[in-house]
Amino acid sequence: QVQLVESGGGLVQAGGSLRLSCAASRLTFSTYAMGWFRQVPGRERELVAAISWDGGRTDYADSVEGRFTISRDNAKNTVYLQMNNLKPEDTAVYYCAARPYEPSTVRYSYQYWGQGTQVTVSS
Repeated sequence: QVQLVESGGGLVQAGGSLRLSCAASRLTFSTYAMGWFRQVPGRERELVAAISWDGGRTDYADSVEGRFTISRDNAKNTVYLQMNNLKPEDTAVYYCAARPYEPSTVRYSYQYWGQGTQVTVSS
């Protein structure tokens, strides 16, 4: 069974940084695009960033462009989300997800999901 396990969440002050990791197992990782989504209570899960299977294409939500960086290491079956200059509105549960080859903004097109990691940014 495919597993995606997120880590690296926590509490940080506004302006600080966090690095999220998502380790995949039982997945041909190098053939999957990876996405980071986030969700706050009462709102839909939204795409934050996504990366293609080979790292050649990355997409970002407007709200995080220039502050967040997605990357991947196919040798380690891991995708990362470096989050800098964090703001209180970045507070959410962050999920990683996988879909074949190319990223998409369509949440339902992602096949596999992790359990999420909480990120809380205090003002």
